[in-house]
Amino acid sequence: MRLSDIKPNEYTFGTVIRSSVLLKDLHLGRQIHSYAKKVGLDSNVFVGSAVLDLYAKLSAIDYAIMAFYDIDEPNVVSYATLIHAYLKEGRFDEAEVVFRSMPERNVVSWNTMISGFGQSGKNEEAVNFFVEMLREGFTPSQSTYPCAVIAAANIGALGMGRSIHACAVKFLGNVGLFLANSLISFYAKCGCVEDSLLVFDKMPERNVVSWNALICGYAQNGQGKIAIETYERMKLMGIESNGVTLLGLLLACNHAGLVDEAYKYFKKAKSEDLKAEHYACMIDLLSRNGRFVEAERFMNDLPFDCGLGFWKALLGGCRVHSNVELGEVASRRILELDPRDVSSYVMLSNAHSAAGRWGDVSNVRQNMKEKGLVRIPGSSWVEISSKIHVFVTGDKRHCNKDEIYIALGNFLDHSKGGQDSNF
Repeated sequence: MRLSDIKPNEYTFGTVIRSSVLLKDLHLGRQIHSYAKKVGLDSNVFVGSAVLDLYAKLSAIDYAIMAFYDIDEPNVVSYATLIHAYLKEGRFDEAEVVFRSMPERNVVSWNTMISGFGQSGKNEEAVNFFVEMLREGFTPSQSTYPCAVIAAANIGALGMGRSIHACAVKFLGNVGLFLANSLISFYAKCGCVEDSLLVFDKMPERNVVSWNALICGYAQNGQGKIAIETYERMKLMGIESNGVTLLGLLLACNHAGLVDEAYKYFKKAKSEDLKAEHYACMIDLLSRNGRFVEAERFMNDLPFDCGLGFWKALLGGCRVHSNVELGEVASRRILELDPRDVSSYVMLSNAHSAAGRWGDVSNVRQNMKEKGLVRIPGSSWVEISSKIHVFVTGDKRHCNKDEIYIALGNFLDHSKGGQDSNF
């Protein structure tokens, strides 16, 4: 085309830039971008958005920012693409600044914020964006709800999740397969597996994900035998199981202490379904039931090298049964693989504590102190007026920290006063 001296237009550039994305060729994309600048089309919203998408998808965030500000009149798609690029790089504050600066927003831009924050573990913010979206008069789309439900599940915000569920029923009527599956998992994570069953029973159609969500839900809530019964029902319905089903069954057996049944399911599984997490679950099951000889044999027969998860599973069982000697072996292997793994120090300290070896507990803590390792602070959530508030141990940066510590002090004083009056 260029050899024929035919001048490309914005549609030409859009097509070849998208091809660069498919080829994952950043160098080619930059060459095309430079040529677009040369002919004066880089400021065109269609071309600029395509260039922006190229840089965002190929993780060239700095080029993406420059491309965005070269566009004369960026549209909603341009803004959403830059926001997604920031979120992909973990630059959440900048993503929100761009979002707030949008001259107009649509459901897609709200979905970008909810899903982007939720997928990055910022579940509180994701849920609050959903609430703000409703308050600004936007009607969520079919794809909005699963993102919001998953975020609510991750922080155990039962009331908020129920509200999202009610909102979906109001606006959608039929919540759909994907959202229903998310709701089953949500209620199970919040300890309301009865509600999971209600959602499941009302579904006009179900797939293996639906059954897996219910099986895993029962397993997570310590109802191992019901999880196994659900699996038997699934087989009668002709639904073919997969690796997630097997993981749910192993978790169910773990909670119910059904070691022999776990062996049965594991041995009957298809080889392509067996992944590292299944082997780790078996080791956790054996060690938590005190069958350390079998657990060690299982680890020795692994078809791959033992990773952190396997040694942590073994260490967890050692803590339960106060097997300090084997626990120390597991801890050494964990620290060889990751010298700064705080959780292994904590688990080893707990194992020593359970065995009453207080000198060893002190040694572990001193070792952590010398290496500058700090235990991850605990956190909790509370839901007030449809807003999620997070509290972290020793937090000095919360915007209401003074009021929080005053209220905490008053509560402690009141508690002490109550104890004194009982003497």
